[in-house]
Amino acid sequence: MKKNRHIITIAGDLASGKGTVSTLLKEDLGYIIYRNGDYVRNLAKEKGMDITNFNIYLTTHPEIDLQIEKSAAEYAKENDNLVIDARLGWYAVPHSFKVYLKVDIDTSAKRAFFDPNRKTTEKFDTLEDQKQDIIKRFNLENERYFTLYGIRKDDMSNYDLVIDTTFLTPIQVKDKIKVEYDKWLKISM
Repeated sequence: MKKNRHIITIAGDLASGKGTVSTLLKEDLGYIIYRNGDYVRNLAKEKGMDITNFNIYLTTHPEIDLQIEKSAAEYAKENDNLVIDARLGWYAVPHSFKVYLKVDIDTSAKRAFFDPNRKTTEKFDTLEDQKQDIIKRFNLENERYFTLYGIRKDDMSNYDLVIDTTFLTPIQVKDKIKVEYDKWLKISM
């Protein structure tokens, strides 16, 4: 395996801007993008489940969870110049530049509640319901990842860069990542 692969993995809190920032990096760097979230949401739709119930379902079907995480690793084996938008991308592709995006829970809930792209798998009547669901999903994922992989996604020592996106624009976040990624590339060569 090459020591210096051009791969950025973006993980983070729910509604922290992973998808938007990944797209901006893809466009700016000319990289391709792989989104685990799209894969997971499609699996949830196929099962006729919302995303939270699918997360619960995964606790009793670890083979599906393993398949989901393996998909990012397999994609990285075949591709370079890549942005991976995946909660465990840093774990699946350990030789990547690993980024974690944090966000305040109230901001996260607002972003998710008003995001029309989430309405097919997340349907809530109130902002508070959305917030409680985000907290529930975060805890479900953390428990599942610890049980299956022995890791904590919220252990910030797993990442090369951690950014709080609460008060930043997606472009500001993308620019911070690019600066630190360039430094990382120079060191890892």
